[in-house]
Amino acid sequence: MTIKEFFCIIIKYSPSPSNINYIWNFGSLLIIVLLIQIITGIFISFHYSSIIDFAFYRTIHIRREVYYGWLIRLFHINGASIFFILIFIHIAKAIINSSWKFINLWFSGIMIILLSIMRAFFGYVLPWGQISFWAATVITNILSAIPFIGKILVEWIWGGFSVSYPTLNRFFSFHFILPLIISLIVFIHILILHLNGSSNKISFLNLDKIRFDPYFTVKDLIGILIFTIIFLFILIYIPFYSIDSENFIEANPIITPIHIKPEWYFLFAYSILRSIPNKIGGVICLFISITIFIIKPFQIKIKIKFNWIKKYSLILFFYIFTILTYFGGKSIDYPFNSISIIFTIFYFIFSLII
Repeated sequence: MTIKEFFCIIIKYSPSPSNINYIWNFGSLLIIVLLIQIITGIFISFHYSSIIDFAFYRTIHIRREVYYGWLIRLFHINGASIFFILIFIHIAKAIINSSWKFINLWFSGIMIILLSIMRAFFGYVLPWGQISFWAATVITNILSAIPFIGKILVEWIWGGFSVSYPTLNRFFSFHFILPLIISLIVFIHILILHLNGSSNKISFLNLDKIRFDPYFTVKDLIGILIFTIIFLFILIYIPFYSIDSENFIEANPIITPIHIKPEWYFLFAYSILRSIPNKIGGVICLFISITIFIIKPFQIKIKIKFNWIKKYSLILFFYIFTILTYFGGKSIDYPFNSISIIFTIFYFIFSLII
């Protein structure tokens, strides 16, 4: 069997439920964005230097001197934000349709999310701006809360006693390698999906199935067209909306920014971390907040798929997620710290209910 015949069997002739709509397009859009990130990342790496004395200025050089470097970098920066917007919507769709019943598909998707979080964090450090440097310092210091080995582990990651040249060099290597690993897992994820068939809005036992191509190929193409228009609008009108202004200043270990925060797609977890008074407790809650969906296939199964408790719990969960993201970008002052504790409790309660 040739590669072409293999893909024809897996994708073109894959049986898919006839009642799925455009919400199922976000999987294909994620593949497009991942390809954009890999391609633009390769071009940026041609001109980037992971030496701390040059990293910030090489970033400026890419934006000002490299032919269309500003455009490539804007694609890469905004592509990261769009990737997480799409992945959050994709997760929401999976939760609504109880997709964790496909255990292999669910776990491969969770693995993609965890590796994408790591990749995004490593990439956030590379411009070597003020927020990049201090976010790397704060986030990696979290590991020092681990008993006995925490301090040793942090120094091993840093390659020294602070975030410096070895740290940046390692993060650059990991940021370059992880997308290749993610691509492999994405391929496995797609393979499992098309062998089992997609979930649907009514039931997993759906006998009304049609070929993937041409019916859903056309839907995917329409989704890609709409996505392209939105992406170009962001690049033209609000290209730096997701970037903290402090990150346009070169990293300085002596001057600490007033507010240190990660990128917006990490703010919900950062808010949970800050809301716990105990350091080790905050680290545990941070870890659980990201990995809690791993246990979904092992929860007590609800026979009625669309019941009012699940639907309203899901709406409240996304509301809580949004509030935590908003508070994660605020200073640790009253009333944000007190409210964050309440919403952290709600986050864990509703993540189990849904």
